[in-house]
Amino acid sequence: MIILLYHIINLKIRRPLVQRYPRNLTGHGATPPDAQWPNGAKLAISLVLNYEEGGENCLLHGDAASEGFLSDIPGAAPWPGQRHWNMESIYDYGARAGFWRLHRLFTARKLPVTIYGVASALARNPEQVAAMKAAEWEIASHGLKWVEHRDMPEEEERAAIAEAIRLHTEVVGTPPLGWYTGRASINTVRLAAETGQFDWISDTYDDDLPHWMEFGPRDQMILPYTLEANDMRFATSPGWVTGADFESYLKDAFDVLYAEGEAGAPKMLSIGLHCRLIGRPGKIAGLMRFLDHALAHEGVWFARRIDIAQHWAKTHPHQRRTRPSQMDKPDFIARFGGIYEHSAWVAERAYDLELGPAHDSAIGLANAMARAFRSAPRDARMAVLRAHPDLAGKLAAAKRLTAESTQEQASAGLDALTDDERIHFQNLNTAYVDKHGFPFIIAVRDNTKATILSAFETRLANDTETEFAKACRQVERIAELRLKEILP
Repeated sequence: MIILLYHIINLKIRRPLVQRYPRNLTGHGATPPDAQWPNGAKLAISLVLNYEEGGENCLLHGDAASEGFLSDIPGAAPWPGQRHWNMESIYDYGARAGFWRLHRLFTARKLPVTIYGVASALARNPEQVAAMKAAEWEIASHGLKWVEHRDMPEEEERAAIAEAIRLHTEVVGTPPLGWYTGRASINTVRLAAETGQFDWISDTYDDDLPHWMEFGPRDQMILPYTLEANDMRFATSPGWVTGADFESYLKDAFDVLYAEGEAGAPKMLSIGLHCRLIGRPGKIAGLMRFLDHALAHEGVWFARRIDIAQHWAKTHPHQRRTRPSQMDKPDFIARFGGIYEHSAWVAERAYDLELGPAHDSAIGLANAMARAFRSAPRDARMAVLRAHPDLAGKLAAAKRLTAESTQEQASAGLDALTDDERIHFQNLNTAYVDKHGFPFIIAVRDNTKATILSAFETRLANDTETEFAKACRQVERIAELRLKEILP
């Protein structure tokens, strides 16, 4: 019968090619982990200062055109084959004046900072590097050059990452433990992770908390960054115009996240800064007022990104597990083929869907299997209904139920009925099957013996079409509960 159903489904429904969707749209989900920040902090704040001055596109640096990104020049665009004096001088301001204004601000308030240092920029700014080190700021890598990577061939980008690490180590004296490219390619995070060099990588904007990604044998900490709580919007449209604009946004972000922390869900706030932008006096005033606002609150942990990463790794170490979307087909069928009673074809059809990280949980995989079940022909779904045993019926008495059905019936006490109760169930089973042509199905784990009997008696009076729909929904619910026994 089951073999015949495979042929029925294959003939009636064209099956798609197996696809896997790599993006993780679930993340920490509805109940994110407790960050457990040090000293019970309600919010972790990461101040990030991007140091790009001297690493931007410039003919002096061997580039084909001048820089056209993130400056105070309206509508700036690269100048092919020419130096752009105004652009260069704006970047120079960041190194000559903006950096030192920010250095005074942060050191006076004793605030830790993470530098995103472009390796070639660090090499051209030894005095600033010395000041960063003296302040005990973390100096992470911001790549070899401040250039676009989206069209860079994989081998070229891999070589650029290796050279960035080498040059950074030569200039700073220690290798970088963190990485952020910024103008990244689709390969950047994987290539950086494959070096095995970094405690954290920040080329994502996907969460308010750290998380882990797996790249082959590498478990990589991801520390999401921000493009919105970021002074780069002084150079974009829509964006900030005055320091007060930036201040207002940062205060709102802080207040919301701080309140979430007070409610028991601490988060992280990253703040992105650039020497040539926020380093201007009319802009930095807003940052100053925001910092005073944050410092006036108790339970705020200002931390370097390396400190956040190391805390998360200790508190929430990564745990590898078998993920349905990454299993091969035989293993998938072996593991989940019994979720729908005696109907492995449901798992087979679910495997052929576009599975991804969202389906590696009980709820996600239950949805995929329900889709496979719902889209099958009616006779195939009817066969699934008929594969279910009678409640407290002859198979249960003969101990011939599947392990899942045995546990489910026992959970509601159906394995310990009195003689009168057993006879009542048997009479109901007979009447129901005689009327509808399939056994009465209910998610036993959602019920008690009393509610099962009540539902049994009520549903016996329904027409068969109504009961078919109800039974199918209950089959899906049973599958979800079974999956929750084995998946997170």
